[in-house]
Amino acid sequence: MFGFEKIDLSFSFSAIFFFIGLILLAAYSVYAYRFTLPPVSKTKRFTLTLLRSIALIILLFIFFEPVLTLTKKNILTPINLFFFDNSKSITIEDGTNRIQTLKRLFEQTKSNSINGKKEFLSFGSSISLIDEDSLTLINFSESVTDFAEIFSNINQTENNIASITIISDGVITEGSTPIYRAEKLGIPVFTVGIGDSTKKNDVEIKNVINNEFIYAETPTTILATVLNKGFSGKISQISLYDNLQLIEQKSLVLDASGVNSISFNYTPIQSGEKKLTLRISNQNGESTFLNNQKVFYINVLNNKINVLLLAGSPSPDLTFIKNSLSSDQNLKVNTLTQITAGTFLEQNPQTKLDSADIIYLIEFPTNSTSEDFITRLSNKLENSNTPFFLMLSGEVDIKKLNRISSLLPFTIQIIDKNYLQVQPDIQLSELSNPVLQNNLLNDWNNLPPISQPIVSLTLKPESKLLAKVRINNQPRNNPLIVSRSFGSKRSIAVIGKDIWKWKLQTATKDLTLFDNFIFSSARWLNAPDDQKKVKIKASKKIYSSGELVEFSAQVYDESFNPVNEAIINLNIKTGDYKEELNLTSVGDGLYEGSFSTIKNGDYLFKGTATFNGKYLGEDKGSFNVGDVEIEMIDSRMNYEFLNLLASQTNGKYFDPDKYEMLLDYLKKSNANSTKEKLITSEIRLWSDEWLLIIVILLFASEWFIRKRTGML
Repeated sequence: MFGFEKIDLSFSFSAIFFFIGLILLAAYSVYAYRFTLPPVSKTKRFTLTLLRSIALIILLFIFFEPVLTLTKKNILTPINLFFFDNSKSITIEDGTNRIQTLKRLFEQTKSNSINGKKEFLSFGSSISLIDEDSLTLINFSESVTDFAEIFSNINQTENNIASITIISDGVITEGSTPIYRAEKLGIPVFTVGIGDSTKKNDVEIKNVINNEFIYAETPTTILATVLNKGFSGKISQISLYDNLQLIEQKSLVLDASGVNSISFNYTPIQSGEKKLTLRISNQNGESTFLNNQKVFYINVLNNKINVLLLAGSPSPDLTFIKNSLSSDQNLKVNTLTQITAGTFLEQNPQTKLDSADIIYLIEFPTNSTSEDFITRLSNKLENSNTPFFLMLSGEVDIKKLNRISSLLPFTIQIIDKNYLQVQPDIQLSELSNPVLQNNLLNDWNNLPPISQPIVSLTLKPESKLLAKVRINNQPRNNPLIVSRSFGSKRSIAVIGKDIWKWKLQTATKDLTLFDNFIFSSARWLNAPDDQKKVKIKASKKIYSSGELVEFSAQVYDESFNPVNEAIINLNIKTGDYKEELNLTSVGDGLYEGSFSTIKNGDYLFKGTATFNGKYLGEDKGSFNVGDVEIEMIDSRMNYEFLNLLASQTNGKYFDPDKYEMLLDYLKKSNANSTKEKLITSEIRLWSDEWLLIIVILLFASEWFIRKRTGML
C-alpha cells in the first residue's frame, strides 16, 4: 500500500478505550447542538456538531499518543569492490611487469559483466573512488601502503557488499595488519598477487633495538638484526653513524642461517634528539640496496642530574636514600641537612638549591626552618617546575609545608606526632606504574612496617594513589605512596618515615626493592615533560620522497584548559630551503596541518603559539624525508599475507593469469546475492504541532459561527 510493506498505528493505551471515547465525544457534540438558542438551520447545526466532534476527537487522539509505523522494503543490489594498489612498489622491476599486469586486470574487470554493481577504488595511504574510464588516476605515486584503510572505510550495514577484491603486491608499509578487522566484516576477500613471490638474494638490516631515552656521556648498546639470503659466508661491513659522523664500524660474516645479530656501543656527547643510521655494505647480486640502511632517532638527556636531599635532621632515611642514589652514575647527589634554625651541616645551600634538578624533602621543613629558606625553596619549586619527592612525618611543620600547597599531591589539614606501624598495600591498578613496576607485588607485601603519622589529608583530583596501608595485615584506606603530574609539575609523596627498613629486609634476601623504588622515583620525576602547554609533532619521523608530512598540535592555557583559537605558526627548514605553515584548529585545543616536501633531507621544525597577541609557548622537532624509500625496500610480493587474508575471510587467492576464473566465480556467486532490507520509520503523531493548530482552527471556526448567529 502506497509503496509500503506495512502500515501500523499504535496507541499508548488500549485502542478499545480510544473508540469508546470517540463515540462518547461524538455523542456529546450531537447532544450539545440538539437544540440551539436562537434556533438555527439544520445545516449550521450539522456544521457546528462536526467542527466540535473533530476537534475533541483530535484532542483525544493526541492524548492516546499515537505512533504511525511505516515499513518499506528495499532491494539491495550486490556491490563488488575492486581495490587496485596505487603505491610506488608497483613500479618495482622484478621481471613480472607489474604496471602492465595491474592495468590489464583493471581493463578485464571493466569489460567483464558481473551481476550487481562494480566499484573501482585505488589505495595507498588513503582510499580513492575512481571511474571505470579513469585508469590514468592510477599513477602509482602513493608513498605508503595501508591495508587497514581498506576495511575501515567499508559500511556493510548500509550496503550489500558481496565481495572485496584486492589487486596488490601485499606489502604493508604503514598501519596494522587488517586480518582481524576483515574477518569481522563477514565479507569474502579475494586477493590477486602482483609481482614475484620468490625470495631473492639480498642483505637487509631488518630491525634495530635501542633505548628511546639515554643520558649524555653514558654508553648505551644498540642491537641490530641482519638478514641475508644467498650470501652465506660473505663478509659485510656494517657502520653506525650519528648524522654524517662515523661512530663505529664492524665486520660481519653473514651466517648460513640467514640471521645475524650485532651490537654497537654508542656514547652521545650532547643532549638532544639524535638521528642515527646503520648501513651495511652492498654485495654484488643483491636484488635491492635500499634495505641496506636503517634510520632511527634517540632522545639524549642531560648526563648528570643534580639531586638535592633536603633533610630536617640527620636520619637513617637520609643516609639510605643518599647511598642508593649515589650508586647511579647519572646522578650527582648533594645534601643539605638542617642542624639549627637557618643552619645546615653542609656549605653553599643556595648554590645547591639553585642547581637542583630534583629535590628530595626528607622530613622537611620543620618548625626551625627559616622563613627565608622556605621562600627560596618555594620559588625554586614553583618557578623552575622542579620535581620533588616528599617524605612526610610528624616532624614536618604543616604551616611551612603549606607554603607549597599548590604543588603538593594532597591537601593536608592535620598532622600528629603519634605514629602507626603500617605496611604498603599496592593498588593492583598501579602495579605497572613506572614508579613501582620494577618490583614484584609479593615483595611489596612482605616489607616490614614503617612509621606513619596520624594525618588528615585529601588527595587532589589529578593525583594517583599508588599504595594504601595495611595495619596488622588489615587493609586500610590511608594513603601511603602518592604521585602527581599536573602540567609540567611532578611530585611523589611517601606519608611515613623509616623506609630505610625496607632496604635492610630486602638486602638479606638479595632483593633490590628499596633501590629500585628510589631509582624509579628519580627517573619518573626527571622524565621528559609530556604535558607542555604547546605540543607540536609530525605524524612520524621518517617519510618517503613526495609523501605528505602531517602535523598535529595541542594548545593549553595556564590551567591546562584547551585553547581553540590560538595562532600556531610553524617554521620548517632543511638546508637553505624554508617553509612556513599555519596550523588549523579542529576544536578542543587540537590543531592540524600538512605540507608536501619538494626535496629530500633532514628537516627541523619550530612552532610558536599565540592567543590574542599573548605568547603561550613553543615546541620543536625533526623528521627525515627520502633517506629511506619504504615502498621500494621489499621487492618481493607477499604471497603469505595475501593468501592468509583471503582464506581467513572465506575468499581465495588468485594469480594474475587466473583472474578470469575469479571474475567467473563472482558472476556465479552474485546470482543469489540480492538482499532485501526492511526500513522501518516511526512518526509520533501526538507530537506533531500541526494537529494542535488544526484543533485551534476548528474551535475558532465553531466560535466564529456561533457569534455570527448570536449564540452564547
